[in-house]
Amino acid sequence: MSHVFHRSLTQSYPTAVQGDGPYLIDSDGRRYLDASGGAAVSCLGHSDPEVIAAIRNQVGQLAYAHTSFFTTQVMEDLADFLVARAPEGIESVYFVSGGSEAVEAALKLARQYFIEIGQPQRKHLIARRQSYHGNTLGALATGGNAWRRKQFEPLLINVSHVSPCYAYREQKTGETAEAMGMRLAAELEDEILRLGAENVMAFVAEPVVGATLGAVAAVPGYFKRVREVCDRHGVLLILDEVMCGMGRTGTLFAAEQEGITADLITIAKGLGAGYQPIGATLVSKKIRDAIAHGSGFFQHGHTYIGHATACAAALAVQQAIESRNLLARVNQLGEGLRTRLLDQLGNHPHVGDIRGRGLFQGIELVADRDSKAPFDPALRLHARLKKAAMAEGLMCYPMGGTVDGQYGDHILLAPPFILEDHHLDEVADKLLRALNITLKGL
Repeated sequence: MSHVFHRSLTQSYPTAVQGDGPYLIDSDGRRYLDASGGAAVSCLGHSDPEVIAAIRNQVGQLAYAHTSFFTTQVMEDLADFLVARAPEGIESVYFVSGGSEAVEAALKLARQYFIEIGQPQRKHLIARRQSYHGNTLGALATGGNAWRRKQFEPLLINVSHVSPCYAYREQKTGETAEAMGMRLAAELEDEILRLGAENVMAFVAEPVVGATLGAVAAVPGYFKRVREVCDRHGVLLILDEVMCGMGRTGTLFAAEQEGITADLITIAKGLGAGYQPIGATLVSKKIRDAIAHGSGFFQHGHTYIGHATACAAALAVQQAIESRNLLARVNQLGEGLRTRLLDQLGNHPHVGDIRGRGLFQGIELVADRDSKAPFDPALRLHARLKKAAMAEGLMCYPMGGTVDGQYGDHILLAPPFILEDHHLDEVADKLLRALNITLKGL
């Protein structure tokens, strides 16, 4: 019996022993093409020599210094790199160890900002149904996934949730994409007014919704209208780019494709590409200045924030993405992946929608294409599919509860940026086989 408290205590896991580019290799020598980047993490694959060298070099100089005593040059350099490339208005970076911590920091920064500027009554958060913002209690409360929240509901703060921008299921008959965006922005504004605009702190959203919806991008213009609504009522906009950011959708920040900036942006996953655990909250000038000219102290912190080795890994990852022109490659590979998915699965009787941006693609599975009826959740289609894909030597990210936290299944693909064209064929071929094997076994 393993003494590790694994995610599931009812299944056994192969033992990963080596990485080879986009592949992981287990102790039996089996190779798995990582078509999900773990959880949209491993954007440079699993054996990048430049990143490994940067980590070794940093550990050889200084592995860690607590940030209540010191800054480090590598942390300063990483912050400079990110701010220079961030959306307009971002001026500071608060480093943490992962996505949930980044969201928690953003929520606390939003709250402290309003205290610093003399508006302590602003306490309400608004987010969207079927969003995911992390598993710590504040982040979980902010997220809108009913299944993830259910058993912890008594511990969660009260957060309002409005409709997601989920065109496949929620665009009305005869409604244009523009009209849908306007309707949803109006819904957000109505909720702000219901709570009392003077009481609302922030609206939190993923530019491209990842884990719980499967690579769902907003309709054109939606986020520009959201930004206008937030500005009109003095509400902060927090963009959660933990999964969709750092080049995953074809630009370094997903917000770039929406033509907007935010007051706070959270990043993680692709920031360090899995070589070290790291996340960050990017902070606008107005929030930084309010705290700097007020108390001068952010009342928050963790032991490992700004970890020198993690910062060295992340800086090496980001420099590699830029120097190798991998963002252009993400767009090229993304088009190639989408073409193959459409060719292999576009007419499949149980594929309802193929969507996404760049190397962030989602496939929604349905029992019936015409009605969009989901499979019975008791079948646990997503879990069966994950197992079948692993047997084929493919790592993908199937999830259940796509529609409402209970019904619906989707597959998320978020492979490394270093794939070659033949890897795209391998992804599509193995995924089709795994899907058909899974469906046959129902």
